[in-house]
Amino acid sequence: MYWHAHENFRTMPWKESKNPYFIWLSEIILQQTRVEQGLAYYLKFIAAFPTVAHLAKAKDSNVFKLWEGLGYYSRCRNLLITAREINEQFANVFPSNYSQLISLKGIGPYTAAAIASFAFNKPYAVVDGNVNRVIARYFGITTPVNTLSTTKLINEQAQKLLDKKMPGLYNQAIMDLGATICKPKNPLCEACPLQKKCVAYAKDMLYLPIKLKKVPKKIRWLNYIIATTSSKILVTQRLQKDIWQQLYQFFLIESVADLGIEDVMLTQEFKAAFSLPYLTSKISKIEVQQLTHQTIKGFKIHISLQEEIPIAGYKWITFKTLKKIAFPKFLSQDVSEYTTRQIP
Repeated sequence: MYWHAHENFRTMPWKESKNPYFIWLSEIILQQTRVEQGLAYYLKFIAAFPTVAHLAKAKDSNVFKLWEGLGYYSRCRNLLITAREINEQFANVFPSNYSQLISLKGIGPYTAAAIASFAFNKPYAVVDGNVNRVIARYFGITTPVNTLSTTKLINEQAQKLLDKKMPGLYNQAIMDLGATICKPKNPLCEACPLQKKCVAYAKDMLYLPIKLKKVPKKIRWLNYIIATTSSKILVTQRLQKDIWQQLYQFFLIESVADLGIEDVMLTQEFKAAFSLPYLTSKISKIEVQQLTHQTIKGFKIHISLQEEIPIAGYKWITFKTLKKIAFPKFLSQDVSEYTTRQIP
């Protein structure tokens, strides 16, 4: 705790807050997101929705638009569900009880412990990736940290180490220690207050923690036809239970392998949809986006038509409307190109 009080200078706006809404919002945004990127989103969210009541009453489309580019959109869906649960079940007051917190959609043990300890000073250890690493090195844990048995062991050790009188301060201290001192590579052991009792330091085991290798990611080919007229563009909303649910996209031809541009445009889907004359204005190179469990690859083929063609499941919208709806990062550059276009 001395290190946290005198040597930890890692500042973030949510760290000084006791507001459970701000703490919850920061934790959800920072899941799978670097602090540098998440900070800008956090500030935008609290400006647009200063309380959980504001978020609960917001339109889904407005929230998704604000989230656009952050990825892992299930977090955004859960954010809305939880805000509305708190509105309906707890009269817009965040519960302080751990079991009530963990019952809310999208709030797991880590987030529930963070809210309980940071906002309400309840004695629950917060175990994120940084804490995982500190404890694995400190105790010399050599079993893979991404197994159930080791996860259980680390959580038990974290709870034993917790300062029960100041759990919020302690949790923040050990998280920051992992982020700034006990780093994954090139840890600053000489500046670490735990060095004298650290097993990994004593036994030259700073390669810890060990993780099991992940299963190779599935590859999906999403080939997009970006169809426009002089003032409108063809879009649809992804409503199925899949990646990017509730976000918008352009005309999609999905394939199990790289078809190449010509074969994409020879598919029955393409020929059935675009039977009227069109001009191909631009074709992208193969683009790639890494998701948690899969890799997305595909082309973007831009075509222009003289008039709108009715296509089942799709609609034509203006370029101005395009600015108001949310798209996945895979399409963000293409969206930007059309939203900045000047219409005569």
